[in-house]
Amino acid sequence: MEKSKVLVVGGTGYIGRRIVKASLAQGHPTFVIQRPEIGLDIDKLQILLSFKAEGATLVEASFADHKSLVEAVKKVDVVICTMSGVHFRSHNLLMQLKLVEAIKEAGNIKRFLPSEFGMDPARMGDALEPGRVTFDEKMVVRKAIEEANIPHTNVSANCFAAYFVPNCSQLGTLTPPKEKVFLYGNRNVKAVFVDEDDVAAYTIKTIDDPRTLNKTVYIRPLENILSQGQIIEMWEKLTGKELDKSIISAEDFLASMKGMDYAAQVGVGHFYHIYYEGCLTNFEIGEDGEEASKLYPEIQYIRMDEYLKRYL
Repeated sequence: MEKSKVLVVGGTGYIGRRIVKASLAQGHPTFVIQRPEIGLDIDKLQILLSFKAEGATLVEASFADHKSLVEAVKKVDVVICTMSGVHFRSHNLLMQLKLVEAIKEAGNIKRFLPSEFGMDPARMGDALEPGRVTFDEKMVVRKAIEEANIPHTNVSANCFAAYFVPNCSQLGTLTPPKEKVFLYGNRNVKAVFVDEDDVAAYTIKTIDDPRTLNKTVYIRPLENILSQGQIIEMWEKLTGKELDKSIISAEDFLASMKGMDYAAQVGVGHFYHIYYEGCLTNFEIGEDGEEASKLYPEIQYIRMDEYLKRYL
C-alpha cells in the first residue's frame, strides 16, 4: 500500500521534531510547515534545514494567511499538528481552529491528528482550575473537527518520560534528585510513562490504520504502567543510593499552589490528577479507543529502567 503523504505543523517543537523523524523513518513523504514568522530564530531554522537534508519538504505557510494553509494541506493526505499546549513554553491550542478551517476547505485530508499527546481531555471534565483550560481547549478543537466531518485520530500519550521519570516526578526540575524526594499520597497510584521517540513511532503507525479512524489511541505500554514509588525504586537500584522520602498529602499538595505563578499552578493541578486521582489508569479503554502497544507489537518500546540509565 502506498504510504500517505504527511504534513507536520509544529515540526520544530519538542514532540513535533520527533514526529517528523518518525514519519521519514517509516517511509512517508513528509512535509513540514515553515512559518514566515520564524524571523531570526536560528535554532528553528536549523532544525527545518536538517529535516530538508533528511528528505522532508518544507512548505511555507502561516496561520495569518488562510490561503497558504489551504494550499499546504492540499499537498498531502494526513495532517499532524504538534503545537504546544504547555503553559511554561507556549500555549497555542486554539490556533488549530484555523487549521481545521483550512482542512475543511481543502477537502482532501484522509486523517487529521490534532495536538493532544497527553491526558485524554474527554476524561478531564472535572479538572481543576487553572489547568483545566488545556483540556477545555482541546475539546473545543475536537468539537470543531467532528462538526466539520474531518476524519481524525486523537493520540493520548500520557506522560512524556523526560518530564516525569528522571526527576522522579519532582516539580520544578528535570534532573534526578540527589538526596531527597517528595512522594505524592501513598506513592502507589499508577501512571503511564512513554519515551518521546516511541510516542512519535506509535503516532505515525496510526495514520494509515483503519482501526484507529475517528478514535482515541492510548499509548499505554504494559511495562510502563508504573507508580511514582516504582520509578524511585528503579533510580535507587541504579544508583545504589536510597533517597530521603517525604510524603505530601493531597490537601498540602493543593495548598502549595498558593502564591505560584500561573504556569506552576497548571502543573500542580495536572500532577494532582495524575498522582492522587490516577486519571491515566483509572478507566478501561472502551470501543471508542485503542491501545497502541497492542496494535503495534512490532515497536520495541523503551522501558523506564532502561530510560533512566542515560541519567547516570
